[in-house]
Amino acid sequence: MIEAKIDKMRERNQELTQEMTKPEILSDQQKFGKLAREQNELNHVISFYDQLKEIMGQIEEDQKIIESNDDEELVAIASEEIDELSEKRQEMEEELKLLLIPKDPNDSKNAIVEIRAGTGGDEAGIFAGDLYRMYSKYCERKNLKKENLSSHISERGGFKEIIFNVRGENPYGNLKFESGVHRVQRVPETETQGRIHTSAASVVILPEAEDVEIELNQNDLRVDVYRSSGPGGQSVNTTDSAVRITHVPTGIVVTCQDEKSQLKNKNKAMKVLKARLLDKAKREQNESITSQRRDMVAGGNRSAKIRTYNFPQGRVTDHRINLTLYKLDKVLEGELDEFINQLQIADRNLKLAEET
Repeated sequence: MIEAKIDKMRERNQELTQEMTKPEILSDQQKFGKLAREQNELNHVISFYDQLKEIMGQIEEDQKIIESNDDEELVAIASEEIDELSEKRQEMEEELKLLLIPKDPNDSKNAIVEIRAGTGGDEAGIFAGDLYRMYSKYCERKNLKKENLSSHISERGGFKEIIFNVRGENPYGNLKFESGVHRVQRVPETETQGRIHTSAASVVILPEAEDVEIELNQNDLRVDVYRSSGPGGQSVNTTDSAVRITHVPTGIVVTCQDEKSQLKNKNKAMKVLKARLLDKAKREQNESITSQRRDMVAGGNRSAKIRTYNFPQGRVTDHRINLTLYKLDKVLEGELDEFINQLQIADRNLKLAEET
């Protein structure tokens, strides 16, 4: 079964080599880059498999030496080598199984991150601001570039909603498990009796849609322009630069008012709209093929509580994988790797179980 998969990979590798020599591909950097990334991934798996086959061949050679030789010293050396190679073979076979799991084609895409205040009034808005700062710090640590697309500031600080774009190496693949409801337990600044309150904010991570993936009919769009406003309703800009785009068939509405340029706001709003439409299409497609338990790991259920940030105890708990870390301050400074790595492992293990 594994050999059959590798053979298909070799065939696909040859197809890619031929495809990448075509003039129309060479002249299109986006298509060429996409094919090159696919070929690099195939080469990595094929090379890994070839190394494993070499080890298996060496084990067979050592076994023949043991069976056909009376030299005790030589037999002892061969036996020792078999033990070492067998252990390495077992490790590589397990790793190969993971490498052969189909990758999410969206992992390498830019990510659209949407954070919204949930239950908890002003404190929820403040917490949404904390999450925004946490992800901003994470992006700095991972050398990811962040661009704010839209924001609605809360009157007491933080955000009612903020949307930003993340670019770099595997932005969506690293952040996609953050989708869901994040809950905070702490004493708000406005609390006079020292009682602990529970508030929440929702996080949605979307892969940014490429133009070839989402074709928009301009007749399906209603574009409104208006004067942007800040907390309390005061005017932010003196011109009608804010943009609201409504996708009439689905009812999806996107607004953007951060830029002074109407054109820039429209372009940013279109980027968010395309990402939401791609996500909608993807979720509808996955409803019939994605298991409920994988959705729980991958944050597919956006109404599910995925993580709790408890300030009195200094802990953060991810409820999907039952992982608790007592370093709340470091997590809020963007140290998310431990959660993200464990979630990726859990997701791979689920996929591996479904493959077998």
